[in-house]
Amino acid sequence: MPRFGRPLPVDEETLEERVVEISRVARMMEGGRRFRFHALVVVGDKKGKVGVALAKAPEAAAAVRKGVEKARRNMIEVPLLGNTIPHEVVGEWGATKVIIKPAAPGTGVTAGAPVRAVLECAGVKDALTKVLGSSNPINVVWATMKGLSQLLDPRRVAELRGIPLSRLSLPRYRREQLLGRKEREEGSGEGQAPQGDSQT
Repeated sequence: MPRFGRPLPVDEETLEERVVEISRVARMMEGGRRFRFHALVVVGDKKGKVGVALAKAPEAAAAVRKGVEKARRNMIEVPLLGNTIPHEVVGEWGATKVIIKPAAPGTGVTAGAPVRAVLECAGVKDALTKVLGSSNPINVVWATMKGLSQLLDPRRVAELRGIPLSRLSLPRYRREQLLGRKEREEGSGEGQAPQGDSQT
């Protein structure tokens, strides 16, 4: 399976683990069929770090444990803007295409189980998604990871364009999340006459 990331410094005690799918496969051997389990696992700290892995083992529990360990060594950092992502991305894997769009606060994650597992483990709480093509969970998870790996932090975008952060074209709610309350307070004070003694 592909590697999108690397081992990242995380608090393993706070990592959330999600099992997206467990499947049983059979292989013909000389003595008959031998069964093995495949586990598709997602782990994340809900603060912008997420990893996925597909592991195999003779027992389902062993496959999950192996998947968790592999996922911890295959993590990426996802730039978050509040509870959503900075901009729209499209991830493709095989015959699957996953579109992920930022959403306003309170929207929630509109997604199927595989995409939801990846986004929620990464810390995304508001997003709109759509899966096109094959709905195979493995393809969907890898397409989601590929899309998230393409995200750019708005500060990095402003730096690459050589413009101030305030000049980026962003919806109001995302601009407020990015620039914070300080700018809003400073902006609200512009144009106001200083208060003083009105007596002459």
